[in-house]
Amino acid sequence: MAAVLFLLPFYLLLRNGLASRADLTSPQWTFFPSTVHWENLSRLFSLSDVPFARSLLNSLLVATLQTAGLLVICSLAGYGLARIPYRHSRVVFYAVLATLMIPTSVTFVPSFVVVSSLGWLSDFRGLVIPGLFSAFSVFLFRQYFLDFPRELEEAGRVDGLSRWGVFWRIVVPNAKGFFAAIAVITVIGSWNAFLWPLIIAQSPDSWTVQVALSGLLTAQNPQLNLLFLAAAVSILPIVLLFAFLQRYLVRGVAESGLGGS
Repeated sequence: MAAVLFLLPFYLLLRNGLASRADLTSPQWTFFPSTVHWENLSRLFSLSDVPFARSLLNSLLVATLQTAGLLVICSLAGYGLARIPYRHSRVVFYAVLATLMIPTSVTFVPSFVVVSSLGWLSDFRGLVIPGLFSAFSVFLFRQYFLDFPRELEEAGRVDGLSRWGVFWRIVVPNAKGFFAAIAVITVIGSWNAFLWPLIIAQSPDSWTVQVALSGLLTAQNPQLNLLFLAAAVSILPIVLLFAFLQRYLVRGVAESGLGGS
């Protein structure tokens, strides 16, 4: 029963997306449209005012760059807070945690002003760089590295590796599952982001898929069947990603110490 309820929205997206306008607005409900209009898919990708194919590529590029950069930066920050002792490490850690208490709406306007002054509007730098740091990811990495076996690191130091070498050649290869879990969370968040790309991607060529969906909804002559189909296509990559990597997501939460006893 739960599986049926979970799949119901996907069925509605496909059913309405492959229907004609007449079937979509008909008062007589049918489980399947009278005629399956596969040509809606080609119509979706041939729209002149909403470059949907380009928006999919833009979202893929932004999510990939943002995820790769965040994994590097936040893993280094988390490892430093967990393993490198220095006088103010606890203060730095609490300062990072404090940023989690600041609502996004408070930093939204200052971030836009900075990005605008740098000339990054309608630019991938404006879409990617502000999302390269996540205090929550730093916290998760720190929690994970606190429980990482010190014996492995000490063995690397005995073999002559520097702290940098220990991190890249011992810690990272033995933490691939956790890195994959953070990557899944980051990709989903980046792919589904709407408000920030909406104000930064002011040119249609820089739209992400969520902005393109809003363009279909706010058009002067909205085509609801294409909107449903576009929504189905836009969530397909995330559904596939989650289906293949969900075990890493569950394991990552457990290994971070947030799963409870």
